[in-house]
Amino acid sequence: MGGPETKLLTGEPGGLTTLVRAALPAIPGVNLLPGVRKASSSTFRGLSYARPGVATTRKDVDAYSAVCGFPRKDTLPVPYPHMLAFPLHMAIMSDPAFPYPAIGMVHVENSITAHRPVEVGATLDVSASVAPPRAHAKGALLDFVTTATCDDEVVWESASVYLRRGPRVEGEPDPGLSVVDPPSGGVQWRLPADLGRTYAGVSGDHNPIHLYPLTAKALGFPRQIAHGMWTKARCIAAIENRLPDAVTVEVAFKKPVFLPGTVSFAARQVDGEHTFSLTSPKDGSPHLVGRATRA
Repeated sequence: MGGPETKLLTGEPGGLTTLVRAALPAIPGVNLLPGVRKASSSTFRGLSYARPGVATTRKDVDAYSAVCGFPRKDTLPVPYPHMLAFPLHMAIMSDPAFPYPAIGMVHVENSITAHRPVEVGATLDVSASVAPPRAHAKGALLDFVTTATCDDEVVWESASVYLRRGPRVEGEPDPGLSVVDPPSGGVQWRLPADLGRTYAGVSGDHNPIHLYPLTAKALGFPRQIAHGMWTKARCIAAIENRLPDAVTVEVAFKKPVFLPGTVSFAARQVDGEHTFSLTSPKDGSPHLVGRATRA
């Protein structure tokens, strides 16, 4: 038996329509309507979407680089293709066949493998798929796997793990990414209140928890929080000049970063492996831990 049929993402991705489609399944009553009602998790066998022929433009790459701390170069920042994959993730989560509402999905881990540098201006074919849920102590984990190809060559891959809190899926929970003795302390970064809105402007991720205190409070947060993929990108930007061209960067997202706020970044290199962290300067609690290794 093969995997699920791949659906093509057509039209302009993102925007208000995507947000509405993502939010409707979380509204009681509305979530029972045809076209909104979600399929059962027990029958879900996976879902796949694709975006062929996605151009990478100097304007978009420079805007992303400026927000995330990368220098202006002729090649894409290591995490940049995630911007091209995010609309596919949203399309999957908004699809009635996907068994969970997009609102409430928590990004807990992300792994990126860049097989080689990709030139700004390259055209990429991007696809993303999700497998059936797997076990977690607090609910279910969903693995979103993304592949970017250029002229039929796989140049970039990622795996994003999302947690859906609630009923548990049968099976033995995976312990997840573990970084032994991550570095701590280091340099402090002061993050402005509008960082979430700024990053949303270049990433297309307009999740309300990142935008304003009022919209974040409506979803259970005391104020807006930074995007997890911004925190990862900013950490990669701090060490990118020390990384090999073919690299795998893995992170686990821990505590949210509230905006405005201050975080401490630290990095260490041992035997070709870079480990890094974002922590609270107040008590040292981790926001993110990660490692980078040669692919």
